[in-house]
Amino acid sequence: MNSFTYLDSPIGPLLLTCDSEALTGLYMDVPSRPRDLHDWLEDASASPLPATVRQLGEYFSGKRREFDLPLRMQGTDFQQRVWRRLTEIRYGETCSYGELAKRIGSPSASRAVGLANGRNPISIVVPCHRVIGADGSLTGYGGGLERKRWLLAHEGLH
Repeated sequence: MNSFTYLDSPIGPLLLTCDSEALTGLYMDVPSRPRDLHDWLEDASASPLPATVRQLGEYFSGKRREFDLPLRMQGTDFQQRVWRRLTEIRYGETCSYGELAKRIGSPSASRAVGLANGRNPISIVVPCHRVIGADGSLTGYGGGLERKRWLLAHEGLH
């Protein structure tokens, strides 16, 4: 059964989705009841939502630097490769789109890496906010640049 819950956070409300085995989404800027969840159950007790809420609370309070949650992300093989590499960017570190492209073995694919990064369905846990421009600038972020700036500052950067 697909379930969801909301979490109030320092960067605004977050929508968490799961399939009773794994976290499938973490979204920002969502309406109170997204239309595409019409047949989903709002259930904060559905696994792994309680662990997700706890770990995000620890992250936002500065007590957690890594997440230990089952994840299931739907995407192309290329997107999956990018998203796996994102999880290797440590708390307090950043990486450019070009560096990330090199890390997945596609050094000329920085634009495609940027597009895959923007389609990451589990932000924060899969830390797409840690990817920045080659010159160190903050570039696009699905949750908005203010949230990206906040997350990086929270981790001791920018």
